[in-house]
Amino acid sequence: MTFSLVADPVGTGKRQWIALGVLCLASLLVSLDLFVMLLAVPAVTEALGATSSQQLWILDVYGFMVAGLMITMGSLGDRLGRRRLLLIAAAVFGVASIVAAYSVTPGMLIGARAVLGIAGAAIAPCTLSLISTLFPDERRRATALGVWGGCFTVGAIVGPIVGGVLLNHFWWGSAFLIGVPAMVVLLAVGPFILPEYRNEQAGRIDVPSVLLSLAAILPAIHGLKHLASHGAGAQSIGALLVGGAFGLIFVRRQRRLDDPLVDVRLFTRRTFSVTLGSMTAYSMLSGGVMVFIAQYFQLVKGMSPLDAGLALVPGMITSTIGFQLAPRLAQRIRPGILIPAGVAFAVAGMAMVTLTTSTTVLVIAFAVQCVGPGALVILGTNLVIGSVPPEKAGSAGALTQTGNEFGYSLGIAVLGSVVTAVYRSRTDGQGGNSLGEAVSQGAPADVLEQARDAFTSGLHVAAAITAVALAAKAILLAVTLRALPALSRR
Repeated sequence: MTFSLVADPVGTGKRQWIALGVLCLASLLVSLDLFVMLLAVPAVTEALGATSSQQLWILDVYGFMVAGLMITMGSLGDRLGRRRLLLIAAAVFGVASIVAAYSVTPGMLIGARAVLGIAGAAIAPCTLSLISTLFPDERRRATALGVWGGCFTVGAIVGPIVGGVLLNHFWWGSAFLIGVPAMVVLLAVGPFILPEYRNEQAGRIDVPSVLLSLAAILPAIHGLKHLASHGAGAQSIGALLVGGAFGLIFVRRQRRLDDPLVDVRLFTRRTFSVTLGSMTAYSMLSGGVMVFIAQYFQLVKGMSPLDAGLALVPGMITSTIGFQLAPRLAQRIRPGILIPAGVAFAVAGMAMVTLTTSTTVLVIAFAVQCVGPGALVILGTNLVIGSVPPEKAGSAGALTQTGNEFGYSLGIAVLGSVVTAVYRSRTDGQGGNSLGEAVSQGAPADVLEQARDAFTSGLHVAAAITAVALAAKAILLAVTLRALPALSRR
């Protein structure tokens, strides 16, 4: 293996932390794009006339592209160089953001979001891999990951506020431009401060594996979309079966290859599989509910994009605090206690969501729910990477990010179908396919009132499902991780 690093990569010199700050810019960018999108959907729907199905594609095509290509991009980074691929992806991300901002049709915006997803698929594993290279020590790596994760939530705070201001004073496309300056800084500074990492002995990328992974994921996405928009039918069930079949073929091929795209044998390690599965489930469930909370503030409570963004800020603040506290608490509390305790906060927050229609209580519930991700994401990533040999750490890191992105997008689709099903059952077809559609089409006042009540019921059901599922995950994590020690304090 041949690679170049900054001086003293094991230490914690000033240059290592400056390099971490540059990597955090990439995390900030992705976070800004994600959370601005949540606020921009109503304005996009009105301006571009997006249908219910197109709204879903605009929201989560980014995440699905990331999930489908992240492992491939991680493997490509081994060959091109992690820093080089990161900078290429940053440039593509910036250009695609500008195209998204000036889109004139829903299809054009969906295409731009897809390109953003391709770039994002390269950014995430390169960033995580370079952090692991800069901080090989477990304790210091956990601290660095806490800073990295905290930067993501800082972006989540800044994104809604700045996005809300832009949406209030400018056209909807301006919200997509706020990440461009961060990319310019990354491109200007990255070549001089980031270490390069290149594995000269890495095997060739197995193109059939890449195609099989996409053939598994994309039909599954289509099936979920069709299921959410039109209910169970031959097309949705058929697409899911096709995706599942290609997924099985993909797994069988990985088992036969000497240098697989994904080492599926990693999933036989209980700590690895349970932790990774729990991180994916958390992203899927809590992320999906967050989308509908943001829509609730605007479509039910009539809040402006800026006010809706401000309502999310307390949750982002508690999340930032959680990310910073997790590495410190992990030096005193074992993962089998700390991680389930963090998930318990999410369960409590979701339980509060099921019982309220009050804006104030909902803001508090969201803040309580956001305390938990720090321990699961930071320590979970550390556990997943630490449970495999060093030469497989890159693959493991890419899988954590793939699981998070795929889980978030899957949550929007799956919980979206739940909310849609409840909405349709409560409106008897009078409110269209979604509350956003009823609002944009100027439905009569009595129909809108019924539609808002139906959407609220859907949100409550989705939150209840999430609370029960996360409680089960907390118990599983407590049992699986009970023997693991706290992080070393050295």
